[in-house]
Amino acid sequence: MKILTFRSIRTQILTSTTLLILGLIAAIVAVWANSESSTYRQEKLNDAVVTSKVLSSTYSNELSEENWNQIRINLDVLLRENQDLVYVFVSDIRQNNQIVAGSPPEFLSQYIPDLVPLSVTNNALNLPSNLRTRVAETFLLKDIYFEEKLRAKRGEEIMEVASDIQGLGKEKIGTLRIGISLQKVNIAITNAVNQALIVGFVGLNIGWVCAYILAHQLSDPVRRLQMSVAKIANGDLQHRADICNRADEIGALATSVNEMSSALQISFSKLQKTLDSFEKFVPDKFVSVIAPEGIENIGVGIASTRKMTILFCDIRGYTSMSEAMAPMEIFLFLNDYLAYMGKAIDEAGGFIDKYIGDAIMALFDDEATDSALQAAILMQQALEKFNYERSKKGLPIIAVGIGIHRGTVVMGTVGFTSRMDSTVIGDAVNVASRIEGLTKQYNCGILVTESVVKSLSHPELFSLSLVDQSVKVKGKDEPIAIYELQVVS
Repeated sequence: MKILTFRSIRTQILTSTTLLILGLIAAIVAVWANSESSTYRQEKLNDAVVTSKVLSSTYSNELSEENWNQIRINLDVLLRENQDLVYVFVSDIRQNNQIVAGSPPEFLSQYIPDLVPLSVTNNALNLPSNLRTRVAETFLLKDIYFEEKLRAKRGEEIMEVASDIQGLGKEKIGTLRIGISLQKVNIAITNAVNQALIVGFVGLNIGWVCAYILAHQLSDPVRRLQMSVAKIANGDLQHRADICNRADEIGALATSVNEMSSALQISFSKLQKTLDSFEKFVPDKFVSVIAPEGIENIGVGIASTRKMTILFCDIRGYTSMSEAMAPMEIFLFLNDYLAYMGKAIDEAGGFIDKYIGDAIMALFDDEATDSALQAAILMQQALEKFNYERSKKGLPIIAVGIGIHRGTVVMGTVGFTSRMDSTVIGDAVNVASRIEGLTKQYNCGILVTESVVKSLSHPELFSLSLVDQSVKVKGKDEPIAIYELQVVS
């Protein structure tokens, strides 16, 4: 539900409006901040370059004469009068670039001050001959104090201007380095951002109100239409959307949805009848194996190997009996008979794979074989009821033989693209058929193999007796043991 709410028209309109306004605010803030930053930085740069050149020229004689104290006094006065200055250093190249004058005074006599990155110091002290002044933006590595007051904090952004100090012969004798705080620039940028945010906040609220009104007018009918479609999707094909009185596209869409619902109701009714009929030809358990992704994805050659119990049932003397009956009589007789047998198999949990004339082939997908034996007993009991009804009509009674075997089979589809069929193949199927044929030879109603007996979970519930310890069935080299299942009244 949360995902659907996020994707609603109302949310999309509000989100789009918000993003648009936020984009405009971001653009205004960026332009405004960049403009203020550029202006202040340029002002600072111009002031710093002019100051640097003036001081470089002023301190040329003092540095040449090594009048360092006078330079130090002037630098202290300069830092007192200009709060934007963080430090001023004068390095003497004749003293291996030792700081001979500077403010704050704690860095005097140092060669490489530890208040800015080393790369900044190296660039300042090694200016190329064609560049007398260099500007670099950097940051402080430590807190700076002047006259016991905090001048600048560690990590604060600064602008450093370095200028060469030339002697009387125009040769380089030292370097002047001035560090200027960019705090006012950052404050100006912050003020610009705040002003832009105030303007954007007002615009955002106005946009939200307008967007909410529009979103409500559009999303409410769409939401109702979505609820109607959801009910139809959940199977309520009799439901109809109630917003068809609108003259816009949403009203037309609602009308189309109602027409679709009516068409779906008719189509689904036909489809359901088709599926119900299809399940009568192919059992649901079989479909779950050969079409695990749905009947619509069924194809030729889909197969699954599994261990199952196979039951064969055949009417004894059916051929001679059918020769004395008319085709329609045979047809009616088989349908009555198969109805009794099929119900017994369903009650035991099995399903009929196919009818082979009067013969029935049934499958049991349980881990144990109890249900197959129970089905055989129910079939014999159903046969007694069937014969009783026939005897009341003066019709001859019938007898059946049932053979049961358990083994590995392959369930799948055979045929080609225009005509396919479901089938079960394997040696176990052939053995079950042969065992059913042995019921005539041993004069038994139900015969089961040793594999069936060994797979019983409750053998004590059934009356089993060994018929033959070693019987050889057609098509199988190794002999198997067969047992008779007796129906206890």
